[in-house]
Amino acid sequence: SCRDSEYVTRNKSQDSGIAEMEELPVPHNIKISNITCDSFKISWEMDSKSKDRITHYFIDLNKKENKNSNKFKHKDVPTKLVAKAVPLPMTVRGHWFLSPRTEYTVAVQTASKQVDGDYVVSEWSEIIEFCTADYSKVHLTQLLEKAEVISGRMLKFSVFYRNQHREYFDYIREHHGNAMQPSVKDNSGSHGSPISGKLEGIFFSCSTEFNTGKPPQDSPYGRYRFEIAAEKLFNPNTNLYFGDFYCMYTAYHYVILVIAPVGSPGDEFCKQRLPQLNSQDNKFLTCREEDGMLVYYHAQDVILEVIYTDPVDLSLGTVAEITGHQLMSLSTANAKKDPSCKTCNISVGR
Repeated sequence: SCRDSEYVTRNKSQDSGIAEMEELPVPHNIKISNITCDSFKISWEMDSKSKDRITHYFIDLNKKENKNSNKFKHKDVPTKLVAKAVPLPMTVRGHWFLSPRTEYTVAVQTASKQVDGDYVVSEWSEIIEFCTADYSKVHLTQLLEKAEVISGRMLKFSVFYRNQHREYFDYIREHHGNAMQPSVKDNSGSHGSPISGKLEGIFFSCSTEFNTGKPPQDSPYGRYRFEIAAEKLFNPNTNLYFGDFYCMYTAYHYVILVIAPVGSPGDEFCKQRLPQLNSQDNKFLTCREEDGMLVYYHAQDVILEVIYTDPVDLSLGTVAEITGHQLMSLSTANAKKDPSCKTCNISVGR
């Protein structure tokens, strides 16, 4: 009888207190749009029969598991969102801590709340996959403001430098006509950084030892150092951008800045994605004219990693062996950011 079949249906899903009835329309043709690093819009189509009985939508959102993830991880994190049936598309924001640049799967049910508080639900829709976006300029500006708090006083400097192994410089001379070439930035730093894996550039340092005013003699990146006068890379014909702020479970913090020649491909890339800094007046790296000369300052209390977006000819500077040690432990190659650090994390994602 009718009553028997209702009992069987309820029995089948009594663990969850949810009854399944075929009448409710199953969502199909799911569309995800307006994706940001911590929100998205979702819409779908459904048959008009019984549409007026729908009171709620159930949305099941999960991080896409990679093959190596722990199959027995805790399942106590709620992944289902119960939302009132609002007009579509519906914005999903703040219901979970969505992480930037992360793959998710999503499926939807329609539901009708009964007098006794139970829900009658449709079958699940098909599962859709999507990936959240990188940090926007708004998020990067929040990171920038956090970095400004700890940047410290400004110290004078005069050269940018880049350490590598001897083989690197030999290769540049033999195969690249003496010019260091931009390469794609690795995945070190913030997980939502729009420059990771996308921006092409050459890494330089400009830190100085406060007692000598010169670059330190140690380096994690190799025993040979290319040094170039600061004005060759950073001058009124370049733009300066804030790229990232992070630490690697350490007391000290890193700030990534990008220097791009005006109108270059790197400049166009950064203009759309990164907060631009005033080259003469910011808390990290400045270039000012004093007595007809360009004078340079860097922040003392953060380690600056400067990315220059164009090729740099070795003839513009000098290459020499350093006298200090190669401190491998200080390398930031593909370094993972500490997600629990209160100093350098913002409230979205990781």
